[in-house]
Amino acid sequence: MSDASTRLAIIYYSATGNVHALAKRAAHTGEKIGAEVRLRRAAEIASESAIASNPAWFDHLVDTRDVPAAVPDDMEWADAVLFGTPTRFGNVSAQLKQFIDQLGGLWSEGRLADKAYAGFVSASTRHGGQETTLLALYNSVHHFGGVLVPPGYTNPSVVNPYGVSHVSNDGAPRDEHFASMDHLVERLVRFAQLIRSARASVR
Repeated sequence: MSDASTRLAIIYYSATGNVHALAKRAAHTGEKIGAEVRLRRAAEIASESAIASNPAWFDHLVDTRDVPAAVPDDMEWADAVLFGTPTRFGNVSAQLKQFIDQLGGLWSEGRLADKAYAGFVSASTRHGGQETTLLALYNSVHHFGGVLVPPGYTNPSVVNPYGVSHVSNDGAPRDEHFASMDHLVERLVRFAQLIRSARASVR
């Protein structure tokens, strides 16, 4: 590691806990390899009646009430950003999208550019939109001027070359998902270090 720790922001939305479990693993791995980590959740915007209709959703919201809500400053602070979301009809959840939609000011000033970005998702079924959700998420990264760091097939743990993905109908995230996340976080932080070093060398 360099003398200043790489700053990793993990910004996610989770309804029933699967994405949250992956986000916590990412935070653990980031800290383990020496990064400074902010774990932040996108604020809930669903109606109380919708949340109350699903006990798992309600319980998870209560269980994670102490996780700080993401704010634009978390993006500006970070050298690397890891987004997490459940799929919503093959697209990004409204909660995470609302957070991203708040970033226009930072974007217009170029303060989201030249950072390393990657993503992770969870869907209920094996072909439930994992890849389309990641690709939709990455559209924003292109507009930011960010540097995408997908896992690719660069490690035996990788199942999805676009990002870490999980199938909730198969149960909660397991060791194989955590191994994929470990690899992605290590890769993301490494590239963020390279980008920061390159920027420093041209100043």
